[in-house]
Amino acid sequence: MHRAADDTLPEAFLLRRIHALEAELDQLREANEHLVLATVNAEYQREDAEATNRRQNEFLAMLAHELRNPLSPLAMAASLLERDPGAAPQQLKLARVIGRQVDHMARLLDDLLDAARISSGKITLDVETLSLADVLRHAIETVQPRIAERAQTLDVELPPAAVAVEGDKVRLAQVFTNLLGNASKYTGDGGRLRLAAHAGHEEIVVTIEDNGTGIAPEVLPYIFDLFTQGPRSLARSEGGLGVGLNVVRNLVGMHQGTVEAHSDGPGAGSRFAVRLPRAAGLPAAPMQPAAELATVRRRILLVEDNPDACATLADILAVEGHDVTCATDGREGLARALGERWDVIVCDIGLPEIDGFALMQALRAQQEGARPYAIALTGYGQPDDAARGLAAGFDRYLVKPVGAAVLLSVVAEAHLADPPPSNANLSA
Repeated sequence: MHRAADDTLPEAFLLRRIHALEAELDQLREANEHLVLATVNAEYQREDAEATNRRQNEFLAMLAHELRNPLSPLAMAASLLERDPGAAPQQLKLARVIGRQVDHMARLLDDLLDAARISSGKITLDVETLSLADVLRHAIETVQPRIAERAQTLDVELPPAAVAVEGDKVRLAQVFTNLLGNASKYTGDGGRLRLAAHAGHEEIVVTIEDNGTGIAPEVLPYIFDLFTQGPRSLARSEGGLGVGLNVVRNLVGMHQGTVEAHSDGPGAGSRFAVRLPRAAGLPAAPMQPAAELATVRRRILLVEDNPDACATLADILAVEGHDVTCATDGREGLARALGERWDVIVCDIGLPEIDGFALMQALRAQQEGARPYAIALTGYGQPDDAARGLAAGFDRYLVKPVGAAVLLSVVAEAHLADPPPSNANLSA
């Protein structure tokens, strides 16, 4: 009896172990299946996120294009009114108002696009040693018309010209333009603003203060977050998209700096402090302004499908004394470009029949002899759009809205070039 019972013990033990191992294998198999499913789901989520980000960027690019296109004829029409020697004072005043509001809309679009580019890592810096005073002067010049319009006072304390920072001059000017613009926006008519820069051995601090509406304590910790705005009443017309300060924080961070906000509350004004590393070297000597070019009558082919934009652009160029011929789609534009000799071609990108990229590629491939100077004038303002335009054969790539003075200066500097000029990659 005892022996028989003892004989069954190993068999029962083995059966239990086999069942236990089978259960463990089932658990491992189930865990492995969950891991595979989780990996597959994560991959799908990553692909969905990338697709969503891509669609968002495509939407924002198209939105900017569609909004910039109507801004261009508005800007040009305002410029025409200002250049009219017989314009009444009231007309000139209205033209300046239109011009300022167009600039404001363009800056809002730029902020929106920059927020999207930063979030997707698509902004790169063109770093050089800069005079901080020059950067701040550029920002002040940009915002000064708005400050003057509201009869505000701006006190300025600039650093010596030798105080330098390592950075992108366009992006740093954008930082201080946004901060000054915000200070003006949230300060009443007749208010006071102050910009001061102080340089230490290793750090530079730029402060922008105002005696405006201030920032509520509950908003202050989140003031640099995307789409953050303070409480708004129906009576308050000032405001924005809530992206400008987020762009400021990110651009300052890309320059290895920090930005802080302070306010004692509503009605107590605000103070923003930007801290940047001081560059060890000296800034390059500023370029001397180019001598004003005499107007040379040029034969210009204008390719633009928007009737209002085409008419105002043609008028601006004709008033300056140029001989302008218009084409309203890509196919007609290419035929005219190949059929006659032109000094300058001003061409939109989003054209029916053939887009501006294809038009310019075909023109450069087929033309013989002297090359017309080609200027892209478009609402497509993404960095890769500009790169495509220059690669297609454009000499300059201008993003709408472009002021009349900028366009006319580019046309005045245009020259017949074969091969392309060494500075063909410059864009406004």
